[in-house]
Amino acid sequence: MVELLPLSNIEPQAVEALLDAAFGTDRFGRTAYRIREGVDAVPSLSFAAVVDGVLIGTIQCWPVAHRAADGTATPLVMVGPVAVRPEVQRGGHGRMLMTHMLDAAETGADGALMMIGDPEYYGRFFGFDADATGEWELPGPFEKRRLLARAVNGHDLPAGAGMIGPR
Repeated sequence: MVELLPLSNIEPQAVEALLDAAFGTDRFGRTAYRIREGVDAVPSLSFAAVVDGVLIGTIQCWPVAHRAADGTATPLVMVGPVAVRPEVQRGGHGRMLMTHMLDAAETGADGALMMIGDPEYYGRFFGFDADATGEWELPGPFEKRRLLARAVNGHDLPAGAGMIGPR
């Protein structure tokens, strides 16, 4: 039986080991890490999946912002990484973590959600799309079609051009 816990209940070394197993030790060079540099994950939106005391998956969310050229900053919540141990991937654990986080975000997110991810998957199952993100920029390389967002908890998506970075 999978138990969903606040990620803050899990030892940070266990989370890092899981992320290394899921994404490799070279993951720190990715653009997503630059976006959330220097900020801590949002505790109320970050969760762990545990089976018999063993960490099998995590989801983390981060406080970021869309900064327009005029200086207007719109708070956003960056979703990801969603990580599942390689040997139990394709078992629905990532979907369970996303669903749990989205339920929490419906009442607890202080901004709309954004992520870098597969639009076919995250659009189909979770309502993310790239409709509002076409003019957004990131502090590193990315595929425009993979920059996704969705409104949540009464927070609309920022319109127009802007740089995404830490709050």
